Amino acid sequence: MGNIQLIEEQIEGLDRKTFAELAAWFADYENSRWDRQIESDSHSGKFDAFIEEGLAEHRNGHTTRLNG
Repeated sequence: MGNIQLIEEQIEGLDRKTFAELAAWFADYENSRWDRQIESDSHSGKFDAFIEEGLAEHRNGHTTRLNG
């Protein structure tokens, strides 16, 4: 039996309260990993071309002001 299958079986055996706690922890963990990846990509310059493209569109009048 593989590790993933074992984990799945253990999760299936959790009571509702424990499952809810695990689900909340996992969501927080996943969001934290995503935030770290976005920060890393930002610092490495991966978004620079997109930023420049957006600024060029704005300079050329191809943007719309948002009300809010």
